[in-house]
Amino acid sequence: MKPLSLLTRDQVAEMAIAILRATHDGDTLAPQHLKLVELAVNNRLDEAGITLFQALYDNATKREGYTAPFLFGIEHLTIDQNGVIRWRSTVVEHFDHAVWRTPGWRQRMRTAAEEVASRCRALEAKGLQPTARLLLHSD
Repeated sequence: MKPLSLLTRDQVAEMAIAILRATHDGDTLAPQHLKLVELAVNNRLDEAGITLFQALYDNATKREGYTAPFLFGIEHLTIDQNGVIRWRSTVVEHFDHAVWRTPGWRQRMRTAAEEVASRCRALEAKGLQPTARLLLHSD
Protein backbone atom coordinates (compact mmCIF):
# COMPACT_ATOMS: atom_id res chain seq x y z
CA MET A 1 0.00 0.00 0.00
CA LYS A 2 1.22 3.49 -0.81
CA PRO A 3 2.04 5.84 2.08
CA LEU A 4 -1.03 7.91 2.98
CA SER A 5 0.79 11.10 2.02
CA LEU A 6 0.91 9.77 -1.56
CA LEU A 7 -2.77 8.88 -1.65
CA THR A 8 -5.39 11.21 -3.02
CA ARG A 9 -8.09 12.61 -0.76
CA ASP A 10 -10.54 10.29 -2.57
CA GLN A 11 -8.39 7.29 -1.71
CA VAL A 12 -8.21 8.36 1.94
CA ALA A 13 -11.98 8.78 1.95
CA GLU A 14 -12.41 5.31 0.45
CA MET A 15 -10.18 3.83 3.14
CA ALA A 16 -12.21 5.63 5.82
CA ILE A 17 -15.46 4.37 4.31
CA ALA A 18 -14.09 0.82 4.26
CA ILE A 19 -13.15 1.13 7.94
CA LEU A 20 -16.60 2.44 8.84
CA ARG A 21 -18.39 -0.25 6.83
CA ALA A 22 -16.30 -2.97 8.45
CA THR A 23 -17.14 -1.65 11.92
CA HIS A 24 -20.91 -1.14 11.61
CA ASP A 25 -20.69 2.55 10.70
CA GLY A 26 -17.97 2.97 13.31
CA ASP A 27 -20.18 1.73 16.16
CA THR A 28 -17.68 -0.98 17.11
CA LEU A 29 -14.59 1.19 16.69
CA ALA A 30 -12.67 2.08 19.81
CA PRO A 31 -13.06 5.81 20.54
CA GLN A 32 -9.44 6.56 19.62
CA HIS A 33 -9.86 4.75 16.31
CA LEU A 34 -12.97 6.73 15.39
CA LYS A 35 -11.04 9.92 16.14
CA LEU A 36 -8.20 8.69 13.92
CA VAL A 37 -10.63 8.19 11.02
CA GLU A 38 -11.98 11.71 11.57
CA LEU A 39 -8.48 13.20 11.55
CA ALA A 40 -7.55 11.30 8.37
CA VAL A 41 -10.65 12.47 6.50
CA ASN A 42 -9.95 16.04 7.58
CA ASN A 43 -6.30 15.76 6.46
CA ARG A 44 -4.99 16.37 9.97
CA LEU A 45 -2.57 13.46 10.48
CA ASP A 46 1.15 13.75 11.02
CA GLU A 47 3.54 10.97 9.98
CA ALA A 48 2.82 8.89 13.10
CA GLY A 49 -0.92 9.33 12.56
CA ILE A 50 -0.60 8.21 8.95
CA THR A 51 1.08 5.00 10.09
CA LEU A 52 -1.67 4.43 12.68
CA PHE A 53 -4.41 5.06 10.09
CA GLN A 54 -2.92 2.54 7.69
CA ALA A 55 -2.67 -0.02 10.51
CA LEU A 56 -6.29 0.67 11.44
CA TYR A 57 -7.36 0.15 7.83
CA ASP A 58 -5.51 -3.18 7.76
CA ASN A 59 -7.06 -4.18 11.10
CA ALA A 60 -10.62 -3.22 10.18
CA THR A 61 -10.61 -4.77 6.73
CA LYS A 62 -8.86 -8.04 7.53
CA ARG A 63 -10.83 -11.21 6.87
CA GLU A 64 -11.43 -11.93 10.58
CA GLY A 65 -12.81 -8.43 11.11
CA TYR A 66 -11.83 -5.56 13.36
CA THR A 67 -10.01 -6.23 16.62
CA ALA A 68 -10.63 -3.50 19.18
CA PRO A 69 -7.78 -2.59 21.53
CA PHE A 70 -8.16 -3.55 25.18
CA LEU A 71 -9.30 -0.78 27.52
CA PHE A 72 -6.23 0.44 29.43
CA GLY A 73 -4.47 -2.70 28.18
CA ILE A 74 -6.73 -4.89 30.35
CA GLU A 75 -7.07 -8.18 28.48
CA HIS A 76 -10.61 -8.95 27.27
CA LEU A 77 -12.02 -5.52 28.27
CA THR A 78 -13.08 -3.11 25.50
CA ILE A 79 -15.12 0.10 25.24
CA ASP A 80 -17.15 1.49 22.35
CA GLN A 81 -18.22 4.99 21.32
CA ASN A 82 -21.20 4.97 23.68
CA GLY A 83 -19.22 3.97 26.77
CA VAL A 84 -20.41 0.37 26.62
CA ILE A 85 -17.87 -1.92 28.29
CA ARG A 86 -17.53 -5.48 27.01
CA TRP A 87 -15.77 -8.48 28.49
CA ARG A 88 -14.96 -11.00 25.75
CA SER A 89 -17.59 -9.27 23.54
CA THR A 90 -20.36 -9.46 26.17
CA VAL A 91 -21.76 -6.20 27.57
CA VAL A 92 -20.90 -5.97 31.26
CA GLU A 93 -20.91 -2.26 32.16
CA HIS A 94 -21.39 1.29 30.91
CA PHE A 95 -19.11 4.24 31.65
CA ASP A 96 -20.71 7.69 31.40
CA HIS A 97 -18.00 9.88 29.92
CA ALA A 98 -19.60 13.12 31.12
CA VAL A 99 -18.98 12.00 34.70
CA TRP A 100 -15.39 11.04 33.96
CA ARG A 101 -14.28 14.30 32.31
CA THR A 102 -13.31 16.07 35.52
CA PRO A 103 -9.81 16.32 36.99
CA GLY A 104 -8.42 12.85 37.66
CA TRP A 105 -11.01 11.17 35.42
CA ARG A 106 -8.51 8.94 33.62
CA GLN A 107 -7.22 7.34 36.83
CA ARG A 108 -10.78 6.90 38.15
CA MET A 109 -11.79 5.29 34.86
CA ARG A 110 -8.73 2.99 34.96
CA THR A 111 -9.53 1.98 38.55
CA ALA A 112 -13.16 1.28 37.63
CA ALA A 113 -12.08 -0.73 34.58
CA GLU A 114 -9.69 -2.80 36.70
CA GLU A 115 -12.53 -3.49 39.16
CA VAL A 116 -14.85 -4.59 36.35
CA ALA A 117 -12.17 -6.91 34.98
CA SER A 118 -11.51 -8.35 38.45
CA ARG A 119 -15.21 -9.08 38.94
CA CYS A 120 -15.43 -10.68 35.49
CA ARG A 121 -12.46 -12.92 36.27
CA ALA A 122 -14.05 -13.91 39.59
CA LEU A 123 -17.30 -14.86 37.83
CA GLU A 124 -15.39 -16.89 35.24
CA ALA A 125 -13.50 -18.66 38.06
CA LYS A 126 -16.93 -19.78 39.33
CA GLY A 127 -17.75 -21.10 35.86
CA LEU A 128 -20.13 -18.23 35.04
CA GLN A 129 -20.23 -16.11 31.88
CA PRO A 130 -19.94 -12.47 33.04
CA THR A 131 -22.92 -10.31 32.10
CA ALA A 132 -24.05 -6.86 33.22
CA ARG A 133 -26.72 -8.43 35.44
CA LEU A 134 -24.29 -10.84 37.09
CA LEU A 135 -21.73 -8.10 37.62
CA LEU A 136 -24.35 -5.93 39.29
CA HIS A 137 -25.23 -8.72 41.72
CA SER A 138 -21.79 -10.28 42.23
CA ASP A 139 -20.82 -8.56 45.49
